[in-house]
Amino acid sequence: MNNETVIVLDFGGQYNQLIARRVRENNVYCEILPYTVDIEKIKEINPKGIIFTGGPNSVYDESSPHYSPEIFKLGIPVLGICYGCQLMAYSLGGNVVSAADDSVSEYGKTLTNYNTESKLFKGLPQSGISWMSHRDYISEPPKGFEVTATTKNCPVAAMANYEKKLYGVQFHPEVNHTENGKDMIRTFLYEVCGCKGDWEMDSFIDSTVAQIKEKVGDKGVVLGLSGGVDSSVAAALLSKAIGNQLTCVFVDQGLMRKDEGDFVEQTFTKLFDMNFVRVNCGDEFLGKLKGVTDPEEKRNIIGAEFYNVFWDKIRSSYGSGFFAQGTIYPGAQFIPTESRAARATPQR
Repeated sequence: MNNETVIVLDFGGQYNQLIARRVRENNVYCEILPYTVDIEKIKEINPKGIIFTGGPNSVYDESSPHYSPEIFKLGIPVLGICYGCQLMAYSLGGNVVSAADDSVSEYGKTLTNYNTESKLFKGLPQSGISWMSHRDYISEPPKGFEVTATTKNCPVAAMANYEKKLYGVQFHPEVNHTENGKDMIRTFLYEVCGCKGDWEMDSFIDSTVAQIKEKVGDKGVVLGLSGGVDSSVAAALLSKAIGNQLTCVFVDQGLMRKDEGDFVEQTFTKLFDMNFVRVNCGDEFLGKLKGVTDPEEKRNIIGAEFYNVFWDKIRSSYGSGFFAQGTIYPGAQFIPTESRAARATPQR
C-alpha cells in the first residue's frame, strides 16, 4: 500500500477507534498500533504523523504504558491527546503532577481558551468548549514548548513545539463534545503532517482484496467467526477475494442476543460465497461459566473455550495436523493452508 499513513499509538484509551475514524474521515489512511510496537516497525512504516491516544494511567507510575523518547527524534509530527499529551510532556522533561484534590482535575465540558496564533488552532474562535477527562495535569511544559491553551483549572490545556512539530492537547478533540475538534485534527493532518488526503475506503477495500488474492493463491482459508465486527469484516473481505476457498467456523457459544446466531448464519450463507460451518456449543460454555462471578475470569474462560472449540472442530474435520504454513493476518483470524487435506502441526 502506497498511501500516506498516520499511526494511532494506543495507550489504552477508550477513544482509540474514534481517533482513527476521524483521521480516515479526512481521507488519510490510518493504522492503530499498540504502545508495545517496536520503534523499528514505526520507522519501516514511515508515517506522515503519529497520534498518541489517551489512557487511564498516570505517566509517573513505572507500570504505566510508556514509549521510547526516541520517537520524538524521528522528525515525524506527533499529536498527544490527554494521557498522550502528558506522556509527551513527561518524556521530554516537563512536569506532570496529580491533583491533590479536585481543584485541577476536570471531567466533561470545559471552557477552554486557545492561542489562535498556534497552528493547531489557527482560524478558530479564541475560546470554546472542550471535553476533558483527567486528574493528572501538566504543571510545566518541557523546554522548547509553549502553552497554547488553558482552562480555569488547567495551566497547560495544550502545548506545542513548532520546530519539532510536537503538539499536545489535554482534552479530546475526537469527540463531538469538543467544539471545532474535528477541525483541529484536520489541521494537524494537513497543515502539520502535510497530508494530501489521497485515501478512500473503496480503494482500500480493492487493494486489500487484491493483496489477499495474491497472498492466498489457490490455498484454502479457515476463519474463526465469532459474529463480532472484526471477524465479520475479515470474512466479508475474504469472501470477496477468494469465494468458496474460504471456510468460516462460527462458534455459537450461546451468549449472543436472542436469535443472533441465526441472523449470523443467514447473513453469511445468503450474502457471501463461502463454506459456512456452525458449531452450537452454548451448553458447554454455560457449564464452564457456572458459578463464576469475576468478569475477568469470565472473559478468560470464554476466550479459552472459543479457542478449544474452534481447534476441536478443525481437528475433527481435517485431522490433528492441518496447517502447513499458517499466516495470521493482522487484525483478523484468517489462516491460509496448503489444502483441506494438509497434514502438519497447527500454528497457534
